Amino acid sequence: MKDKNCIFCKIAKKEIKKGPFYESDNFVAFRDGSPVNEGHTLVVPKKHFVTLLDIPDKLGVEMLNFVKKVAERLMEEKFGDGFNIVMNNLEVAGQVVMHAHIHIVPRKEGDGVRLVSRVGG
Repeated sequence: MKDKNCIFCKIAKKEIKKGPFYESDNFVAFRDGSPVNEGHTLVVPKKHFVTLLDIPDKLGVEMLNFVKKVAERLMEEKFGDGFNIVMNNLEVAGQVVMHAHIHIVPRKEGDGVRLVSRVGG
């Protein structure tokens, strides 16, 4: 399913400039417009998929390898001492843009960010 108004498709096609920009044949990575922490980066398939379940297995393996390279680069650039990998799938889980994407959130000691937690825990 394609969405001609999808902002991530437009970024992947370079119709909208969003930098810094990392790229492979099938993926792009760019800074989140509303970052949780400095260096918060999104990894987006160039082809439109809505959720993780829509991404073919072979491309999913390639996506994970790309995420690892981007995360490694963020650590080398000293954005954090650790990082979270987060993927929200569908609205009930917090997905805002209906184009599959993974958040890489660099973390530093005491940054106060809580990405996944339970009430009382």
